[in-house]
Amino acid sequence: MSAKALPGDPPGGRRAALVWGVGTLVYLVAVVHRTSLGVAGIDAADRFHIGASALSSFSILQVLVYAGMQIPVGLMVDRLGTKRVLMLGAVLFTSGQLAFALSHSYGMALAARAVLGCGDAMTFVSVLRLGSRWFPARRGPMIAQGAALFGVAGNLVSTVALSRLLHSAGWTPTFLGTAIGGAFVLLLVALFLKDHPEGYEPAPAEHAGLAYVRRQIAASWAEPGTRLGMWTHFTTQFSGMVFLLLWGLPYLVEDQGVSRGTAGSLLTLVVLANMVFGMLFGQLISRHHGARMPLTLGVIGATAGVWAVVLGWPGGQDPMWLLVVLCVVLGACGPGSMIGFDFARPANPPERFGTASGIVNIGGFTASMLTLLAIGVLLDATGDNYRVAWSSVFVLQAVGTAQILRLSRHSERLERERIAVSRVESVHRTSAAAVSGE
Repeated sequence: MSAKALPGDPPGGRRAALVWGVGTLVYLVAVVHRTSLGVAGIDAADRFHIGASALSSFSILQVLVYAGMQIPVGLMVDRLGTKRVLMLGAVLFTSGQLAFALSHSYGMALAARAVLGCGDAMTFVSVLRLGSRWFPARRGPMIAQGAALFGVAGNLVSTVALSRLLHSAGWTPTFLGTAIGGAFVLLLVALFLKDHPEGYEPAPAEHAGLAYVRRQIAASWAEPGTRLGMWTHFTTQFSGMVFLLLWGLPYLVEDQGVSRGTAGSLLTLVVLANMVFGMLFGQLISRHHGARMPLTLGVIGATAGVWAVVLGWPGGQDPMWLLVVLCVVLGACGPGSMIGFDFARPANPPERFGTASGIVNIGGFTASMLTLLAIGVLLDATGDNYRVAWSSVFVLQAVGTAQILRLSRHSERLERERIAVSRVESVHRTSAAAVSGE
């Protein structure tokens, strides 16, 4: 049966909110799985009898798989639909977490995190695509920020609930419990999720094997807005992510001498600040499109400045107020990285936005992987000198900032030209319709 050609955007409404809510719940659970190691790093080192470099390998491999899967996932969503990709993702990250819960050897645990990262990689781009199929295009920026807030909620579950459960119930029950959550959302997707509303079926995409893939990737990459989005994601996201994903808790406990309870509260502060900044940035950008670049550079500058003060503070340990400031500023890293998708959106047509989103998403996770590796290697090389290890963030920030400044003018000029052309075409269409009596 052919698709019903209806004018205009999808209508949104309660059904759209329900379907999109199921998709974002999958993303929330995926983030719980992703960040669960962040509150278990010390326990993992004891369980598997490993040092800092080997410990960082868990997160490095997980992030490497995630980043490497972004473009394939964008293409899979275009071809297979959101429901199938989300179901496959839920199966993979649940299986990976289950294997991690039962692992007693380092090799098995490492393989489990790779499987988990593969499943996790299939969630965020799928949720972005789901929102574009169920809601009007004008809701795009708010839908993306809303999805990001669900991810922040997943971080909150890890830092608040899992950290307490880990020390009361132990390793295996804690990770088995999160795996059960993955099985639950898989059931919800199977029962309630649909790729698009009735009557709004997209036109069949033309897929011509590798030639089609190459064209999609090349066309997306050729847009300065896509590359600007990727470098924005690269430069803003990684510092806060690495802190939450693995090295924040060991740094606070082993280097700063705070209790594990206090460290957990500081990690929770990062997540709460992330939620606040996410809502603030979303409102600012939706009302003032020109705020994107000042916000991006502001996040980068604030993060670099606070790290410089923290790492350069005289004496062995920093005052608590400074650690609080650090955690609040790190909370802006996630919302800052979401600006990258807003740079890429106007540069790419809807049929290519999935691929462009995958390219953007590679940025922050590549930077996170490099930083996870650098910190682990530097800790082993310097006898656990966290100040030297965390200084690696400045190198990646400098590289990313240079690329952002290089691409920003070209991207903004092309975007202004496209907007002007679009307005002229709209006026011509309106005039032609008036003349013809439509």
